[in-house]
Amino acid sequence: MAKILIALGILLLVIGCIWLIFPSAFSWLGNMPGDIKYKSGNTRIYFPIVTMVVISVVASILLNLFKR
Repeated sequence: MAKILIALGILLLVIGCIWLIFPSAFSWLGNMPGDIKYKSGNTRIYFPIVTMVVISVVASILLNLFKR
């Protein structure tokens, strides 16, 4: 369990550094086809369905790799 937490911490650190140096590197995140966006007057509703599925699949793959 400790190895997974350390690996996740390092991964978040790397992603944060990339995001700091290249701000547009993750501009696709949240703007994928299939994400629901609704605007009407002062009301905005955003539901990132496809983005959540992609993150879930990537997280499942990474956790299965570290589990072995």
